[in-house]
Amino acid sequence: MARAAVKAKQAQKAQKAKASPAKAAPRRGRRRHASGGNPNQQLFFVRMRRSAKPMYLILAVLFAVTFAFLGVGSGSSGLESLFSNLNIFHHGTSISSAQKRTQKHPNDPKAWRALATAYEGKSDTANAIGALQQYTTLRPKDAAAYNELAGLQVTQAQDYLAQYQNAYTNAQLAAPSALITPNATSKLGKALGSNPIEQAAAARQNSAANGLYQQVQLAYSNAVSAYQKVADLEPGQASAWLQLGETARQSGDAKTAITAYKRFLKLNTDPSVAAQVKQLIKQLGG
Repeated sequence: MARAAVKAKQAQKAQKAKASPAKAAPRRGRRRHASGGNPNQQLFFVRMRRSAKPMYLILAVLFAVTFAFLGVGSGSSGLESLFSNLNIFHHGTSISSAQKRTQKHPNDPKAWRALATAYEGKSDTANAIGALQQYTTLRPKDAAAYNELAGLQVTQAQDYLAQYQNAYTNAQLAAPSALITPNATSKLGKALGSNPIEQAAAARQNSAANGLYQQVQLAYSNAVSAYQKVADLEPGQASAWLQLGETARQSGDAKTAITAYKRFLKLNTDPSVAAQVKQLIKQLGG
């Protein structure tokens, strides 16, 4: 009986084993990572990130120091000044390189043209005028260059005029007692006399004012000559004669102004402008 029972149990186990699917045999070879992919590859990137952390820190510090040095965020033009000094984003020629070119090729009009442009970029009106004068000597039929030269000379004249007015005011303020002192020929004037210190200071200011006034006249005269060149090269341009007339009037050259205004009236088609120009001619005595 016991043997029969044991055999029956063994038969039941054999039937269960046949009914249940067999477990897959474990694969041989490299063990796969639980999340899939190559575990060695993932370990490589982990190590790389760990080794890059000090470099990230160094770059962050350099970035912060650079921003502080350049003044970024403080309203200053740090980056602009840096790029300006490095001459990276400027397409024009620098003054030093343009000067070297004119020294090497003094008869090259393009060299003088580039030098004038470089000076204008730095708002150096006086040197820009000198370079353009050299250019127009080599290119005497360039009306656009003469027009540009005249505009710079008018700007220079206006700058000198502002300095002259300031010097004249300083001359008046240098001797305030002269404004309240009675006539020197009167008894009170002789009694009060004059302040020698004030008189010396006023004399210096007057001398400076007179020198600046001469600079004003010279700059306007040069501008008139340049605009005359433009009008001669382009006699059919009404604007050329109008600019010549206006500049001559400002310089006190009434004769040239009247002639230019009359030439303008022959070319002008705007009646309102013509009326104003006729009024100017009348004021000048034409």
